[in-house]
Amino acid sequence: MTASAISCIPLPQSEPRRLTILGATGSIGRSTLDVVSHHPGKFEVVALVGNSNIKLLAEQARAHNAKLAVTADETKLEALREALAGTDVEVAAGQSAVVEAAQRGADLVMAAIVGAAGLEPTLAAVRAGAAIGLANKECLVSAGDLFMSEAKTYGVDVLPVDSEHNAIFQVLDNNNLDQISRIILTASGGPFRTWSLEEISKATTEKALKHPNWDMGPKITIDSASMMNKGLELIEAFHLFPASIDQLDVLVHPQSVIHSMVEYEDGSVLAQLGSPDMRTPIAYSLAWPNRIFSPSPRLRLEEVQTLTFEAVDDQRFPSISLCRETLRQGHTAPTILNAANEIAVEAFLSKRLSFQ
Repeated sequence: MTASAISCIPLPQSEPRRLTILGATGSIGRSTLDVVSHHPGKFEVVALVGNSNIKLLAEQARAHNAKLAVTADETKLEALREALAGTDVEVAAGQSAVVEAAQRGADLVMAAIVGAAGLEPTLAAVRAGAAIGLANKECLVSAGDLFMSEAKTYGVDVLPVDSEHNAIFQVLDNNNLDQISRIILTASGGPFRTWSLEEISKATTEKALKHPNWDMGPKITIDSASMMNKGLELIEAFHLFPASIDQLDVLVHPQSVIHSMVEYEDGSVLAQLGSPDMRTPIAYSLAWPNRIFSPSPRLRLEEVQTLTFEAVDDQRFPSISLCRETLRQGHTAPTILNAANEIAVEAFLSKRLSFQ
C-alpha cells in the first residue's frame, strides 16, 4: 500500500479565491460556474478556456468578469474578440494560449477538458503551483505516475472532482490509511445495464447517449454506456488513493445515490451519499477544506426508498477487467488503452463504428 497521493494541505483561505476553468463551456465547467454564481465575492475568475462554443464562452466571461477568455480553436479568435468587444476581457486562441491560461496565477484550476487533450494544460497548472480540481480522468489514466510525481514535486494538491473519487476523498480516514481493506467505486450501470448481449450489440448512438441518472458530455456518456468510464475511474483511483489493484472494487448501484465507499479492516464501511448532481462534488472541491452551499437537489431518502447493488457482469461489460489488466501490465498500457478508447468513442459518435 502506498502513501496517500493527496497531501491535505488547505487551499489559501483568503477571499476571493482565484479560479481558472479549463473546459468552461462543457458540463463540468458550466456546473462549476453555476456554483460560483451562488457565492458572490468568494471567487475571482482568472481565466476561462473553451473550444468552439464562442457564444457561451463570451457570455460566461462577461457574467463572471473573467480576466482572460481562451478558445482552443485558433480559427475562432476573431469571433471571440468580437463577442467580447467593449469589455476588459483579454482574449487568446490556440493550444499555447490554453497552456498559458493554465499558468495564470490561480489558487485552483478546475481541469475539465475532456480526454488526453487536457493533460498538457493541467500539467502546466501543476507546475505553476495551482491546486487542481481534477475532472479530467485521462490525466491519470494516460500519465498517472508522471502527473502525481509532478504534483508532489511542486507541492500541489490534486482534489478529485469525479463524484466517485470525491466521495472516497470525503470518507477517507487520513489518520488510518494503513487500515483500508477495500475502496469500492459505485457504477450506475449506464443505459444498457439490463440489456442482453444481442441488444447491446445493436445499440444506437441515440440510445447510448441517454444516461438514466447523469447529465454529462457525449464522450463520458458513451464511456458510461460501455462501463469504460468506470474502468478508467479504477485506474484513476489507483493513482489517487493508497490501495493496491486488488483492493479496488466496482459495484453496480443503479440509483447513483451512494457515490463510493471505503471499507476498513474492522469491517466498517463508510459511504458518501448525495443526489446524482456534479455540483455537489464541485462545491466540495471549490471550498475544500471547508464546505459551501451547492444548488444541487437535496437527497431525500424517504423518496428514494430503495438502494440496490449488483456485481459487474464482465461478459456484457468487459471494460473494467480490461482496465484492471492494463494496470497490472503498467508502463504505457493504460495510455494505449485510453487512446484506443477515445478513437473508438469518436467513431461510434460519428456512426462509423458499432457499439460492440
